[in-house]
Amino acid sequence: MTDDHIKFRHLQCFLAVAQHGSLQKAADVLSITQPAVSKSLKELEALLGVRLFERGRKGAVPTREGEAFMRHAGASVSALREAVASVGRTRRQGHASIAIGVLPTVAPWLMPQLLLRLDEVSARPGETARISLRIETGSNPELLSKLRQRQLDVVIGRFAEPVLMAGLTFEHLYADPLVLVVRPGHPLLVQATRDMDLLAGLQTFTIVLPTPGTAIRQTADSFFMTRGLPVPARMMETLSVSTARGYTLQSDAVWVSPLGAVGPDLEARALVQLPVNMTATDEFVGLTLRADMVASEPQRALIAAVRSLVAERRKAHLKFCATVASDSKQ
Repeated sequence: MTDDHIKFRHLQCFLAVAQHGSLQKAADVLSITQPAVSKSLKELEALLGVRLFERGRKGAVPTREGEAFMRHAGASVSALREAVASVGRTRRQGHASIAIGVLPTVAPWLMPQLLLRLDEVSARPGETARISLRIETGSNPELLSKLRQRQLDVVIGRFAEPVLMAGLTFEHLYADPLVLVVRPGHPLLVQATRDMDLLAGLQTFTIVLPTPGTAIRQTADSFFMTRGLPVPARMMETLSVSTARGYTLQSDAVWVSPLGAVGPDLEARALVQLPVNMTATDEFVGLTLRADMVASEPQRALIAAVRSLVAERRKAHLKFCATVASDSKQ
């Protein structure tokens, strides 16, 4: 037996009976006859080789096998309906809609450039549809869960433990180290530039850290521990880049942040990176997709744009690091 012979009407009838507990009520909802519902159920049970309902005075009650099948049947019907609806929207609007999840620490540098790049792609001769994005930010586990549930098409985040990556594929894009950043004119910038002098002075200031339980917080905690530093006496914990940025710009706080989140501010010199060795604080950022995904042409265009931007970022980062090193020697 294969599932090749299971048809949409089989799933419709099965779900209607499971929802209403009656073949007749299911028939009324589907606007077909009760014998037609009964026939479809018998065909489905024959294809699966199990009994899906127990029929009695209480109506039709799903068996254990029926309950197991119902979880997946509902998801399949919902996915098919959404697929049909998306085709209709694309045909009516001339748009291809893609739902992308991105970490809040990756979004500041990537998303503005990605949107501009997709505008360029859509404007090319021969392109019939513009790509519309729905962007969601959140923690890595939240984004991966939504990807697995088909609420997102693509996730740009970090590699997770194996249990969270089941049914997903991960393509490494770049390594994002942590950095310590402060406002221009910060007291630490006028102290000695030797690492330990700066690190010893951190206890005087509020430290802005990622929230506990996140991968980047674990990396930050490891950074302090391996350098023999105590837990910061004063902390502000948040995953909100805008909150951390605003506070750091207006105070003497020291922000422990992935480089990608503060890259634009460092290049604009709105924030300054403390000259501290951050070796071994890299987090691997990559592209996560469902293993069974067959990418559409617009999705392939988006993925290609992400890869291109990451390649350009690597080159720009190497140039920026060389400039910083040169400035520090003068």
